[in-house]
Formats: sequence, structure tokens, C-alpha cells
Amino acid sequence: MATKFDFEEKIDISWCPGCGNFALLKILKEVFEELGLKEQDICISSGIGQAAKMPQYINNINYYNGLHGRSLPVAAAIQMANPKLTLIAEGGDGDSYGEGGNHFMHNVRRNLNILHLVHDNQIYGLTKGQGSPTSGIGLKTSTHPDGSYNEPFNPMATAITLGAGFVARAFTGNANEAKKVIKEALQYEGYALVNIFDPCVTFNKVNTFKWYKDNTEPLAESYDPTDKIRALEVAFNNEKLATGIIYKNPNKRKTLVNNLKPYENGDLTPLYARPNHDLNKVKELLYK
Repeated sequence: MATKFDFEEKIDISWCPGCGNFALLKILKEVFEELGLKEQDICISSGIGQAAKMPQYINNINYYNGLHGRSLPVAAAIQMANPKLTLIAEGGDGDSYGEGGNHFMHNVRRNLNILHLVHDNQIYGLTKGQGSPTSGIGLKTSTHPDGSYNEPFNPMATAITLGAGFVARAFTGNANEAKKVIKEALQYEGYALVNIFDPCVTFNKVNTFKWYKDNTEPLAESYDPTDKIRALEVAFNNEKLATGIIYKNPNKRKTLVNNLKPYENGDLTPLYARPNHDLNKVKELLYK
């Protein structure tokens, strides 16, 4: 399916042949097209890593590549400047949960109105195969040649406990479900985490496409994502990794922007675009 988000010319993509990022790139562009989003209204904030290169391969959207692990604080600044943008913070499991772990925790609490899309391949891909926060016990890596002994980080349970309103997991090998999950996350008002299994074909020979197919299972249609206690049970179940929307808070909560004085009346027009805007007064407030 060709979309307006495809580059017309051939560009050099630095991912390895067979990388799960190719499938996710296709999914994202199709989601933008199907939701009728305009290029100028989309912004992706990313850190460092193979996952963080994603916005460079999407035609004509706004993006900001920042420092390793810093996609969320940059996204918060972007949102405060222009709350009308469809905003995505994107990175890998190392970028988001390792270097960016502190930002992950506290921006969940702030409740940015954002899709936090984390490519989870359980390894560091760009920096040549070190163990990441989600690497399984026993996985042999360049930093753990005898096998990782660290307890893997559980992003699903962590996000739910911190108060995230939308927590989901997907797998690039199940494109239809992944598209559905990402669409709902983009339309959710508040912080939405989508942890997407996205295999690294070069450095992780254990958690392969086949491994994820064998070890993931879509949630049943009868599953109720508004039941927080049940959602935590699902999040802690590591025997069969559930995919789909694990938790969705049925109660609306104020977002970061809703709590800011310039936007508290519901007018999300950026300050610089408002009539009679006085830039000098804004500067006084910023640098006071």
C-alpha cells in the first residue's frame, strides 16, 4: 500500500536486511494514511539508536532527533509549544527504559498527550549487541558473554502502576493487530505506551520472529482492558506474552497541557499563533 508518507526517491536505510523496523515503518505510514493525518500535523521525537532513525524515513513529517534516552523531555517541550500536533516519542527498549528510564517514569506521571512507541528487541542494536533492560535472563550478549543475570524490566506493569492511561503491547509480525493498537493509542487523550516486539536479526538470535510468534498471544475479544487488577495480572504473566490493549483507563484524566495556565480554558492554539500575541511578554515569562 503506497501512501503520501513514502519517499518517492530511493533513500539509504541503515537497518539490517530483515530488521523488524521495516515492518513497523510500513505499519506507521499506513496508520497515518488511514487516520487521514496531514504531514505537517505529525511530529516524532526520538533519541539515539536504530529505532530512533524511524522518523528520518517518513516523508515530510516534523521530527526531532535528540540525545540518547531523551525523546520524552523533548516531546514534552514540543507539546507545550504546540499542543495541536499529533505527537509520538519513539525509541528502542534501551533508549526508552535504560538511558531514558527516569524520563519514562516521570512523563507517565505528567500524562503527556502522546504515543510513546517503544521498539522492544531485548538488545542494543545500534551499539553492537549489549544487554538491554528487557534482555531475558541467560541471554548471551557482548556485555554478558555467559548470559544475562539481571531481572528484565517490565514496562507494562511499571506503566500501569505509575498511572498510565493506555498500555499496550504488539508484535510487528502481526501487522493487523499492531495497526489497530497504534491507531487507538494515537486517538487516546493522554499518555499511551505501545511496547512493540520488533526483532533484531543481527544481535539477538534468541528472540527471533519465530520466538515471538511462538511466545505471544493476542488477548481474547472478551478481555476487559478497563479492569486494572486484571491488567496487572496480564502484565506480570511472562509465560505467554499477551498482545493488544492491556489497560485503558475508562476515566478521563487531565493531561500535562490541560494543567498549564495558557491552555487551561481548552484553547490549544499555540501562544505564538494567537491574535495580539506579544512575544516580549512570553520571553519575560520564560526567562524570569
